[in-house]
Amino acid sequence: MRTWVAAAFTATLLAGTAPAFADFWSDASKDLQGVTIRGISESTPPSNYVKDVLAPAFSKATGIKVEFEGTSWDQMYDKAIKDMEANTGIYDFVYIEQDIIYSYLARKFLVDLTEYMDKNPSLKAPTFDTTHFTTFIDNFKGANGDLYGVPMEAFIKVYLYRKDLFDDPKVQAAYKAKYGKDLAPAKNHADYTQIAEFFTEYGKQNDLQLWGTTVQAASGHPASVYEFVESVLPTYGVYNWGIDPKTYVASVDKGGKMNSDTAKKALAWWIGNLKYAPPESTSSTWDEVAATFAAGRAAQGLVYGENAAWIATNPEKSTVVGKVGVALPPVEPGVMEEAESGVGYIGYYDGGAFGIPHSSKNKSAALLFLEYIGQDEVQADWALAGSRITHTATYDDPKIIAQDKKVDGYYTLMKEQGKLFRGAPPYPFHNQAREAMAPFIYQAITGELPPDEALDKAAAAVDAELKTLGYQK
Repeated sequence: MRTWVAAAFTATLLAGTAPAFADFWSDASKDLQGVTIRGISESTPPSNYVKDVLAPAFSKATGIKVEFEGTSWDQMYDKAIKDMEANTGIYDFVYIEQDIIYSYLARKFLVDLTEYMDKNPSLKAPTFDTTHFTTFIDNFKGANGDLYGVPMEAFIKVYLYRKDLFDDPKVQAAYKAKYGKDLAPAKNHADYTQIAEFFTEYGKQNDLQLWGTTVQAASGHPASVYEFVESVLPTYGVYNWGIDPKTYVASVDKGGKMNSDTAKKALAWWIGNLKYAPPESTSSTWDEVAATFAAGRAAQGLVYGENAAWIATNPEKSTVVGKVGVALPPVEPGVMEEAESGVGYIGYYDGGAFGIPHSSKNKSAALLFLEYIGQDEVQADWALAGSRITHTATYDDPKIIAQDKKVDGYYTLMKEQGKLFRGAPPYPFHNQAREAMAPFIYQAITGELPPDEALDKAAAAVDAELKTLGYQK
């Protein structure tokens, strides 16, 4: 029955008509006709689906207009935070990434959605049920257990590789002749670098615009910091950015791990991969990494899952359709066991939600919109468009099962192995710590500082900042 309802709902969206249960939406919005709500988010596949499909459908059902601003990651945060700080009420809903929610809660930026619905029962949609979400929704709850954001995307950062190259008998023979082992997706960092070296040389020998790996190493953008602390450090067994989650210290001499020998080994490995990466890598954020892989310019890479579906299936945007393999990231010995036991994790479980700022002038209309996009019935096509899953039932939708085969089991991997990944640590000082360490990561990328010195300086800077903020004694 659930499958039929989802298909019917999608058909009504495409036909431009309201779904069968629209009576609630028209009743709940009867006093909100003509109201315009404004929201802001990063311009990503999941957000673009909201702007192009879900927002127009919601407007048809309710008469509430939605102005959806899709912009760059940094502009999104800059505009939203300035609006909430000044209490100007420009935005009625804002994108909240999993890693920033703790800062927003500490600064009391967001409306308690649970409380708001309890006080306004006529606005509670019968088709909105928080128990239908995956456990990712827990990231957007406060200490009291109340909800402050409705998840709109969730995905893991996976290891993508060129299956056509890895499965090519001639390539396999050449690899084995050179290294004495079979070519397969890397399980550890040494194998990953070896594969990167091989394919970089293979590209040169065959006059191909092909390199061995992507590296998200924009030297001047937080994306590079995030790749290191969220996707590389954990694979070496350094968790929570190397900052002790109890004492909030980063430096080894204080009890932290940010500049530990293991962390320095991790940074040296990551920086070392630049010699096997395309020249655009030192200007690459998550968007450019996805574009590089989709253009066939890298044999392997760590890529945010929100891009996996279109890279593997959209011939209008990708040159590697049907050629994409999906695997878990390479790890050091013992790390996988720590992740399986729950002690550690192997990579980043990313995603975000829409929340309502206290400064919003249209909270009721915004709440209805958040409930509308939080229904089971809108999830399948949204998942197809953005490789994101926030509801447990979406995994079993026939459309997702069919696409799963085209993306080498990405959805199955996320469902079965998602427990090995984790979101950012619950630090209210997230932005401040990132900005404190960023200059030194950038200098490591450009070669101005060796990795060891870069991390020593980064850890000292983070400790100084957290002491100034009052988080350290």
